[in-house]
Amino acid sequence: MTPTSGLHDHLGYWLRRLSDEVHSRFEAELGAHGVTASQWGVMVSVAHGHRTTGAVARQLDIDPGAVSRLVDRLVAKDLVRREPDPASRRSVLLVLTEAGRELVPVLAEVADRNDAHFFGSLETGQRRQLETWIRRLVDEPHPDDDRPEAAGRSARQAPEQND
Repeated sequence: MTPTSGLHDHLGYWLRRLSDEVHSRFEAELGAHGVTASQWGVMVSVAHGHRTTGAVARQLDIDPGAVSRLVDRLVAKDLVRREPDPASRRSVLLVLTEAGRELVPVLAEVADRNDAHFFGSLETGQRRQLETWIRRLVDEPHPDDDRPEAAGRSARQAPEQND
């Protein structure tokens, strides 16, 4: 009988472990400010000019319905508000409240500290290379991937690889 590979032999296992560690620590730190990582994603997207539910959904690569539910929670926390779009009666714009505008830079520092905690030991070039590899793996369709969502990934460009 041929021995099978073990759990620790799989890169996917280590990537998941890292992702879980990074996310768990980030969630705990954000929780002290009353928001989740998903809510932070919406807030930072709005702060960077993604002003509609659809634009935020595309930025975060999640379902617009999920964004709408996240916005509902942020509205209840008085961090985001919905405003009528003066250019279209059918559209609604997402706007950070004053409290939201004040909180975004605080949460950005939390995100920066979390990144530094996990990736600060990497040299700048190593960090860029890791990001390049991860983006490439996420964005590129895989040869044996025949799922419909994989076709959408192939339309996005992967960053240049610096071997």
